Amino acid sequence: MKAKNTAENVQYVIPLGNAWAVKSKNGTKFLLISIDKRQAISFAREIAKTSASKLVVYGKKMQILSTASYVKKATAQRAGARS
Repeated sequence: MKAKNTAENVQYVIPLGNAWAVKSKNGTKFLLISIDKRQAISFAREIAKTSASKLVVYGKKMQILSTASYVKKATAQRAGARS
C-alpha cells in the first residue's frame, strides 16, 4: 500500500475536554478518544509509523508540544523489504 502525500498524511493528538483524541488531518471522525494522553500518543505514533506519516501532539491550550516524522523510516523499511 502506497502512503499518501506526506503533506496530507498527518496524525494529530488533540485535547478534547478532559480527554485526548487522535485524528487524521483529512479524517472526519476521531480514531481514538482516551483519558490517558500517553495512550493517545502511542496509538497515534503507531498509525504514523505504519502509514509513513507525521505526528503532531498538542497541549491543553492547543500549543504544539512535539512533532515527529515517520516518513523516511517507513519508506526505508519498505525499500529494505523488497531486497
